[in-house]
Amino acid sequence: MTENQNRLNESECDVILRNPHISSMTEDVLYHLSLSSGSHDLQQMFGDVKHGMGIPSLSIMLHEVIKLMYHAKCKDVIFIRLGTCGGIGLPGGTLVVTESVVDGLLRPYLEMHVLGKTIKRPAVLDKELAGELVAVGKEKLPDYNIVMGTTMCTYDFYEGQGRLDGAFCDYKEEDKLMHLEVLCKEGIKNIEMESLAFAAMCSYAKIKGAVVCVTLLNRLHGDQVSVPKSKLEEWQHRPQELAAAFIKKRLNIR
Repeated sequence: MTENQNRLNESECDVILRNPHISSMTEDVLYHLSLSSGSHDLQQMFGDVKHGMGIPSLSIMLHEVIKLMYHAKCKDVIFIRLGTCGGIGLPGGTLVVTESVVDGLLRPYLEMHVLGKTIKRPAVLDKELAGELVAVGKEKLPDYNIVMGTTMCTYDFYEGQGRLDGAFCDYKEEDKLMHLEVLCKEGIKNIEMESLAFAAMCSYAKIKGAVVCVTLLNRLHGDQVSVPKSKLEEWQHRPQELAAAFIKKRLNIR
């Protein structure tokens, strides 16, 4: 597929991308949809796409799972959020166990609007649990790079994370890199989209919570995931492997 075939001109499409960087890209990887403008005929394949992710989807799920735990009269409940993320100064494949969470303004709480009022709920994870996960990982998965640190949770995957490959981009690449360097100096290890609500809701419900994510790339080096699919699938299993090792140790299962 040629570059001209990859891009529709404005007369063929009602959607306008307000991002000058897209036109210079030879391929645009839509990671969350497992699609690429270089290997798929997106015009032929898709009309409407619905894809649930981020804080709204997680909030709905947690409300109902927390109620399920209540009705089931569960004891010593532990929630572990597993997923993927972008690393800040970390190579792809790194397991990040979150110690603390901040939002895009580096605030350690979830801000909500309830009945016309602003509610702020502290986003607090169980540090002892996080330390235990790291210790288990280093013992059972010695070949993996495992770190503990602060996670930044955003409400948006593209502009909110300073990407250059979204539909809109009103900043320059040097602005993005400068911002990411600031985050790195502040101890931010990774960026994702669920941990803030997860931590706030677990804490409010008195549930021990932990977040384990694998980095798919170092955001200081780019915005799009470029590793082979086989390597990507291997990395995505790593948080599950750590969680499984933790559960086995807790239950004394060999």
